[in-house]
Amino acid sequence: GRCHYCRHEFPPKELTMDHVVPVARGGYSRRGNVVPCCKDCNSQKQSMLPLEWSQYLEKIASEDADS
Repeated sequence: GRCHYCRHEFPPKELTMDHVVPVARGGYSRRGNVVPCCKDCNSQKQSMLPLEWSQYLEKIASEDADS
């Protein structure tokens, strides 16, 4: 299995299912809104919308580049 967000490979048992648009933010448990996700990405993403998640990842990448 491959994490939808970080693209790393994991044994299937280590993946969780994540709502791209979180239920808390109006998302549904339907195909197209649920993706396999590693536990680290799922924990970091929390209830962020896709745009918020992208901005978060860009911020981390720019901070890493500055270090």
